[in-house]
Amino acid sequence: MESRAFAKPIYLKDGTLVREITNVEEAIDFLMEWPENKRDILHEATMRTCIMAHDGLKPVKVARDALRAFAVKKDILEKELAVRPWMIKPNSGGRAHA
Repeated sequence: MESRAFAKPIYLKDGTLVREITNVEEAIDFLMEWPENKRDILHEATMRTCIMAHDGLKPVKVARDALRAFAVKKDILEKELAVRPWMIKPNSGGRAHA
């Protein structure tokens, strides 16, 4: 089975901290936590793409690109050079996705 890890992490603004997304599962978790009242067609398409990558129906790179595009559109993408270790929110442990 193909690894679901991203070639490079994506850093997303999450309140005052920055969240490091390193794989498809973390991307899905992030999108699941996105406030329901802010979800739109872009969120839905990004979620669908990540789930398809998780299930092996799309390449992981496509999921990463979709999440990055979502972050740019929502103005939550943090440039990698601006991220400091103390800014990164620890992962919540994630959960299994079927």
